[in-house]
Amino acid sequence: MSRTKVVRIPVLGRRAVNAYLLLGRHPVIVDAGTPGSGRRITEQVTAHGVDPQDVRLVVVTHGHIDHFGSAAELRRLTGAPIAAHAADLGPYRTGRVREPYLPTGPMGRLMARNPKLHEQAEPFEPDLVVRGATGLADFGVDARIIPTPGHTAGSIAVLTDNGDLVAGDLIANSFMGLIEGRPANPPFHDDPLANLASLRAMLDLKPTRLHVGHGTPLDWSRADRWATAEQRRLARRAARGKLRVRAQEPDGELAGADE
Repeated sequence: MSRTKVVRIPVLGRRAVNAYLLLGRHPVIVDAGTPGSGRRITEQVTAHGVDPQDVRLVVVTHGHIDHFGSAAELRRLTGAPIAAHAADLGPYRTGRVREPYLPTGPMGRLMARNPKLHEQAEPFEPDLVVRGATGLADFGVDARIIPTPGHTAGSIAVLTDNGDLVAGDLIANSFMGLIEGRPANPPFHDDPLANLASLRAMLDLKPTRLHVGHGTPLDWSRADRWATAEQRRLARRAARGKLRVRAQEPDGELAGADE
């Protein structure tokens, strides 16, 4: 087994939105940033000594525009196929996120007004449609994709065999990464309790570090303490009927939000 190195690729600001480069026998990119970010990502891939044409796979963690916005562009620039989960095919095929966004707090309510979050990205059809745990050894890294539904129905994470978790939006740093190393919710969740259950399942695997879509890496113990406090907070909100959840239809597509 070769060790897989995880390299953060800032897409927006210093750490507000991240993609990741996995370096193993061959390189893999995780997440595609906002629309128009493809060149910025490939330039940083090159700066790390990797020819973008050597990238074997682009993994998209979920159907929010700051994570899939440049997926089609990256496929053209690298020639690599795209892997994404079946339950978020709607956003990928239309280039539009499911709306309305369901904020997790004041930051989300503020960001939901940002017109850029409501733009249309270039649609794409995934080359590898993920439905369950999927090994990535054939693409050159000792890692596996693991479904982590909750943030969106089709959210996934990538866990390397040496314990690094590229977590997408399972968890974030406070204020979109402005407060480094402090665990927090990302601005939106389709189903907060389901997301927390997915986070708990990943924490049970004892990852060495959690590499997040917004901010800098989190250590396991701090994320675990935060998850315990978040469980209590969500239980109180649920008891008061204050949790908003996007309804899921039997075919895996999501319907409108429950108010």
